[in-house]
Amino acid sequence: MEVVSDRHPGLIVAVRKGSPIVVGIGEGENFVASDIAALLAHTRQVIYLNDGDIAAITPEKIELRDIRNVPIEREIAKIDWETGAAEKGNYPHFMLKEIFEQPETVENAIRGRLDHEMASAILSGIGLSPRELLQIGHIVIAGCGSSMHAGLVGEYYFEDLAGISTSVEQAAEFRYRNPIIEPNTLVIPISQSGETADTIAAVREAAAKGAIVTALCNVVGSTIAREAGRGIYLHAGPEISVASTKAFLSQVVVLLLFALLLGRNRRLSRSRGAELVAEIEQIPDLIREVLEQALEIKKIASRYAHVDDFFFIGRGCLYPTALEGALKLKEISYIHAEGYHAAELKHGPISLLDEKHPVMALANDIPGRDKILGNIQECRARKAPVVAIATRGDRAIRDLTQDVIEIPPCSRFVAPLPTAVALQLFAYYIAAERGCEIDQPRNLAKSVTVE
Repeated sequence: MEVVSDRHPGLIVAVRKGSPIVVGIGEGENFVASDIAALLAHTRQVIYLNDGDIAAITPEKIELRDIRNVPIEREIAKIDWETGAAEKGNYPHFMLKEIFEQPETVENAIRGRLDHEMASAILSGIGLSPRELLQIGHIVIAGCGSSMHAGLVGEYYFEDLAGISTSVEQAAEFRYRNPIIEPNTLVIPISQSGETADTIAAVREAAAKGAIVTALCNVVGSTIAREAGRGIYLHAGPEISVASTKAFLSQVVVLLLFALLLGRNRRLSRSRGAELVAEIEQIPDLIREVLEQALEIKKIASRYAHVDDFFFIGRGCLYPTALEGALKLKEISYIHAEGYHAAELKHGPISLLDEKHPVMALANDIPGRDKILGNIQECRARKAPVVAIATRGDRAIRDLTQDVIEIPPCSRFVAPLPTAVALQLFAYYIAAERGCEIDQPRNLAKSVTVE
C-alpha cells in the first residue's frame, strides 16, 4: 500500500502487508513499484520490503521502519536485467516476444550449470553437500498454475533419474491439508515472481515442519527466495505477459538439472549422465527448430480459432505438458480447454467427442506413443478433429490426421520443452485470430499475491 498527501508534497509512504513492494534507488529520485520490471528504465538498485516494513520515500532519501516504528535496514539488491527485456520491440505482443526469447532464456538457465567432467550438474545455490543430498528421502514440489505443471514434469524427472519418491502439491492446499513431512524431506516451492501468496505460505509451513526448502524462482531478492534461504534462480529475465512461457520452460530445465545432479549422486551411471548432459545442451536448438515452424503452426491454429472446446491429451512427461497447453489456450483465447492423461479419455471425456470437440494429441516418438495412436483413432472414429504433435518424419501420424505439428527427435526427458513451445505458439495464434487481449487477459493477474 502506498499513501500520498497534499500536506507533505514529495513524500510517499509505502507499507508492505502481503503484496510485494519494491523501492527503486535513483540519483535525485526514488521510486515505488510492485514489480521490478516497472523500474528497469530508471534504476538497477532496489530494496525489497518485508511484511510489516514501512518506507518513507522522498526524492533525496529513503527511511525504513518496522511496524513498531523502529528504524531498520534492508539490503540493496542490484538487478541485472536488460532495459529492453521489458519492452515489446517489433513484436505485437509481449507473449510472442517471450516465446521467441526462449532459446536464449534456456541457455541462460543452463549456462555454467553443466559439469562435463562428472557428467552432472552444478547447482551451488541449493547449499547441500553430496552427503546431504544422498540423505534426501522424499521430495515435495509445491506450486500453482504453470509452476505446478512444471513440478509435475519434475516428478517424472526425480523418480526416473534419481529414484526419489516425489509428490506434487497445489501450494494453496499445502498448509491446510497437514502434509506429512518426514525427516530428510526436500520441499521445492516453484514461483516465477517469488511473490505468489499461496507458495509463500507453503514455504513457511514446510520450514515450520523441519523440511529442507530449496526454492525455484525468477526474481532475485523476492520473498520466496529470501525466506527459503537456498534455491536456484531461473535467469529467464522479466516476463511481462500474464501467461507464462519462458519462465515455465526455465523451471522445467532447472528441474531436469536438479534431477541429473541427484541422479548422479545416487544411481545414474556416468555414461547415462553424459548422454543427458549432451541432450540438455541441445535444448535451445530444438526450440529454435520449433520456432522456425511458427507460420505453419499459425495456419493450423487459424483452422481452430472458431471452436468453443478443446481437449489436450498426453502420457508420461507429456501429460503435464498437455495440462500446460490447455492452460495456455484457455488463459489467452477464452476457449474452454481441458488437459487429460490419455488413458483417461475412455473414463468420461470420450462421451463429449464429436466434430465440434477437437483434440490436441501429444504423440511424440517416446514411450507411450503407440497408445496415443490408439487414442487418436478413437477420437477420429467419433468424428472429432485431431491436431497431433509428432516427431519429425512420423508417417503413421500423417496417416491418421493432416493437422500435424512436427517436433525434432529428442528423448522423453527433453520432449516436454519443444512440445510446450509448439503449444504456446498454437494458443497464441488462436488468441490473435480471435482478437483477444493476449498480454493481459481478463480477470487474470501476473502475480497472485492474495489467497
